[in-house]
Amino acid sequence: MNRKWIAAALLTSALSSPVFAQDAASTEDGVGEDAIIVTAARTILPPNALPLTIDIIGKDALDQQLAMSGSVTDAVANLTPSFSPTRQKLSGAGETLRGRSPLYAINGIPQSTPLRDGSRDGFTIDGFFVDRVELIYGSNALQGIGGTGGIVNQVTVGAPKEEGLSGRTLLQGTADNDFSKAGMGGKIAGLVQYRAGAFDATVGAAYEIRGVFSDAKGRPIGLNLTQGETQDSKALSLFGRFGYELSPSARIDLIASRFELKGDGDYVATPGNRTLGIPTSAVRGNPPGKSAQNRTESVALSLTDSDLGGGNFVSQIFFNRSRDTFGGEVLTQATFQDIRIAPIGTLFDQSQNRSRKIGGKISYERAIPGFEDLTVTLGFDALWDTTEQRLIATGRTWVPPTDFRSLAPFAQANLKLFDGLIRVAGGARYENVKLTIDDYVTLATTTTPRGGVAVAGGSPSFKDALVNGGIIIEPAQGIRAYASYAEGFTVPDVGRITRAIGTAGVDIDTFLDIAPIVSNNREIGVEFKRGPVDANATYFWSSSDKGQLLIARPDRIFDVQRLRVEIQGLELNLGVQTPIDGLKLNIGYAHLIGRFDSDAVPDGIVDSDLDGTNISPDRLNLAANYTSGPFSARVQTQVYFKRRFDSKARAADDANPLHPLKLADNDFGGYTLTDANVRYQTGIGGISLSIQNLFNRQYIDYSSDTRLPTDQLSYFAGRGRTFTLGWDYRF
Repeated sequence: MNRKWIAAALLTSALSSPVFAQDAASTEDGVGEDAIIVTAARTILPPNALPLTIDIIGKDALDQQLAMSGSVTDAVANLTPSFSPTRQKLSGAGETLRGRSPLYAINGIPQSTPLRDGSRDGFTIDGFFVDRVELIYGSNALQGIGGTGGIVNQVTVGAPKEEGLSGRTLLQGTADNDFSKAGMGGKIAGLVQYRAGAFDATVGAAYEIRGVFSDAKGRPIGLNLTQGETQDSKALSLFGRFGYELSPSARIDLIASRFELKGDGDYVATPGNRTLGIPTSAVRGNPPGKSAQNRTESVALSLTDSDLGGGNFVSQIFFNRSRDTFGGEVLTQATFQDIRIAPIGTLFDQSQNRSRKIGGKISYERAIPGFEDLTVTLGFDALWDTTEQRLIATGRTWVPPTDFRSLAPFAQANLKLFDGLIRVAGGARYENVKLTIDDYVTLATTTTPRGGVAVAGGSPSFKDALVNGGIIIEPAQGIRAYASYAEGFTVPDVGRITRAIGTAGVDIDTFLDIAPIVSNNREIGVEFKRGPVDANATYFWSSSDKGQLLIARPDRIFDVQRLRVEIQGLELNLGVQTPIDGLKLNIGYAHLIGRFDSDAVPDGIVDSDLDGTNISPDRLNLAANYTSGPFSARVQTQVYFKRRFDSKARAADDANPLHPLKLADNDFGGYTLTDANVRYQTGIGGISLSIQNLFNRQYIDYSSDTRLPTDQLSYFAGRGRTFTLGWDYRF
């Protein structure tokens, strides 16, 4: 499908049927778009004033998804057609939004660790403490580093509005289809809020035990002991918010959170058989070393004033620290081996990512006096990030400490013309980035048994103005069309690159593979939101000259290739309030094409499909919501379509199995999943029953089906039918 075909389909859908508003979740919650402030957009202007594709997943919709799937990442994936299906693992490696990695944030604080991407950023807070999720699609630099696929900003519970004591409790139990003892899980959570005059406080805790997951045939699902699991685990999440109103428009807030998830280490994986279609499974056992786990701690202090000199002032300083522990193993061909410590094939080790961020943000927005139709935002962001990866069993350094520093002033403007018929928006962010890595020596390997190679450190820098701009036409309330261009940036997985250097004489200052990834996002969209119809259509395309492609090695470790990447796609959504009172139907579709330059000597021309490690499948979402008095219900279906990956590398495999860009050539067979939720609000709280994989469909998850095609320990089935019974009470 080429761009002309997609553009024609977009135009046809716009003319022949109403188009769907991307704000589906908030609409389902009955929240008007103009009442929403999207904090991740760094403005108090309403979403319809911005040339962006934006989703808001409100609290009710989020809680409903959490009951069915268990995590915020799963909730986002279920509701967002262009988000890849999750792996149902602790690691979200390969999970993308519009074919690129999204930036996960909590109240604007980045959770991602791009310097050494451990892909644990989807599990840094319990969803019980999240009030809503803001999704901004496409590459942009609104939040600085990392937003090449978009932004997933989790906004935590706000300050209490009523005087006195209030709060919420949650009890939840989960069971597999056979109600086996090993598959049982449970969650207990509580939140207490207190307000007295200008002071308010919120504290809470959530504790969850997850049992072993089973597939639709009742077999235990295999464990990824190295990258980490959510099954067979325990998680504790703590949250606190303390605020004080300095004036009717100004307040100061201190928000702190701590999240820790640990595997219980009660099971080991048993290999599957891809040829026979037998997935990886698990049996009781004691895996070596520490179980995979992650811990994240964040503290943020903010000062805001919505009427400072007639404008809106926002400032924040924050500290974020994460420690991601990966499981260990003996890999006879891996980097871990060092004959100075133990004979080849006997040395056990495991790694741990350590990242620490300190940052600050400040912005001021107001309409220009005497020219109120022009709103201007000025701001400045600063971020310092230090990341390293250590081998904790032997005390070695695998990825040397890497310091990242970003100083970024920015300016945005939004001009309303002809009484709002047209809006023109745009701005620029000037990124001044510096990476610092000291001299280091790589680890010994089986090919360099007496020690690794020496690498000269350095401080490569990056300075660039990242621009954005767009136009919005809104001929009537609820009807708008827009076109936009935005640039975003991130750094490649520096840790994968620095630890894999095998050639002597490399100097970090001149090592081009560490150059930043600058991606752009161009899109056109139309929206219709009137009466019972809520619809939209968006066509987008993006490119990056030095994109990041993950290539699997025989030892199941992925290396980074820096190549040109182009992605384009079409998103169509439609929501209709039916004549049946309380019944709403939703349909969403996403089609993605991803291509890269696969030539051994890159020529800048994309000629091969991105594989399943790097892009998601096409998808159709169907949902029906019904609400009547205290009763509500939802049934949702996700249809993941078949996909074949065509590439020069695939064709070259027949003649040359050692082609340097050999990709996983497993095609995707597709599958369909259905979930359901019913809830009844009683006088003493709400009772809900959720069923994941309602029809107990046996399937191999997308990630397992399309990557590591020879690895029998990474051939995972998805969860079979799973029941969750919950009770929540507000006081």
